[in-house]
Amino acid sequence: MDIRIFTRVFKHPIILSLIVFLSVMGPGIITANVDNDAGGITTYSLAGSQFGYDLVWLFIPMIIALAIIQEMGVRMGVVSGKGLADLIREKVGLKLTFVMMIALLAANMGNILAEFSGIAVSSGIFGVPKFVALPVAALFVWLLVVKGTYKSVEKVFLLASLVYLSYIVAGYLSQPDWALAAHNIVFPQIVPNTAYITMVIGLVGTTIAPWMMFYIQSSVVEKGITLKNLKYSKLDAVFGAIVVNIVAFFIVIACAATINANGIQVNDVVDVSTALVPLAGQYASLLFAFGFLNASLFAASILPLSTAYYVCESLGFEAGVSKSFREAPVFHGLYLGLIILAVIVIMLPNVPLLSILYLSQVANGILLPFLLILMLLIINDKHIMGEHVNSRLFNYIAWATVVIVMGLSISLVVTSFFPT
Repeated sequence: MDIRIFTRVFKHPIILSLIVFLSVMGPGIITANVDNDAGGITTYSLAGSQFGYDLVWLFIPMIIALAIIQEMGVRMGVVSGKGLADLIREKVGLKLTFVMMIALLAANMGNILAEFSGIAVSSGIFGVPKFVALPVAALFVWLLVVKGTYKSVEKVFLLASLVYLSYIVAGYLSQPDWALAAHNIVFPQIVPNTAYITMVIGLVGTTIAPWMMFYIQSSVVEKGITLKNLKYSKLDAVFGAIVVNIVAFFIVIACAATINANGIQVNDVVDVSTALVPLAGQYASLLFAFGFLNASLFAASILPLSTAYYVCESLGFEAGVSKSFREAPVFHGLYLGLIILAVIVIMLPNVPLLSILYLSQVANGILLPFLLILMLLIINDKHIMGEHVNSRLFNYIAWATVVIVMGLSISLVVTSFFPT
């Protein structure tokens, strides 16, 4: 090719925009994909297995809500140059920030346990005992952060995100009833009982989790994305929200088309993977199990990282993957401590793995609206955001998400005392 033609092609606005997007891409896609973690995949599997296609309608509003929440996170990070916990401390003071930090730390510990329990479950599917799999996994995720820089760690996370495509293939192999799925998206059948509402909260809690709001903003800040590239960072956030919900949709319909359609009772991901063999074929079963292992390992790296970010930001300590242990001892110490604690707990006998996986997602759904309120107070503050405050439309959707999730939480309490 003539060098002038080559140069002209790479100076084309679309090509230049694509190059810039690829350089900025990462925080939105990674954060969204980690929402499909061990707890998330368990929740989606149970939703499809127990309710069939009844809950697929929920993915449309969840795409919109997640896209807007992630966009707000990257916008606050790029404009302010600070993590969310930093901004919350400045907005409401150290005392309230500390209380919120303790509540989120407790909830996140449940989520971290869920990820390592996911490693134990998925490794068991492939015949590897948890006493071998868990220490190896813990060493891997620790070395990944301790020995890497932000750029190298991000590349590994992006590669792990590609593995989620296995669920789309598994969903396709299950031969779902596309007409019924489409009908339930357009004409949802809402059942106001405890089981249905709990599952809805679980789905919302795993798709729009409190920890992700801290991680996406901290990663944007550490990556050093500038205002000049804000629009590309927004695109990364929206694209991630769409992809993660497409993957989750395929998990639900795979289980709806096979397990629910045949009236099979399942209690965990092992049951789901085993049930898929005669119903959708061995390849679908292996893809499902492999995707679960990848998701668990992926999230076991991210969740302690997110926790370390917001605890250090809340208390004013140095934080960052690219910082050494000497530069950020609390950050690295907390990351290691959370990993070791999770491995010890999951290796104990008679640990209720499924309860940990599922209830951690419900806890996310209950905590979500309170964190959203703080985000909305910050992003509408012109002293912090300047001209980049929320638009009226974004505020309407974000506040609607707060009201809906709080309503679901209240409904869960009411139906628990007065079951229907």
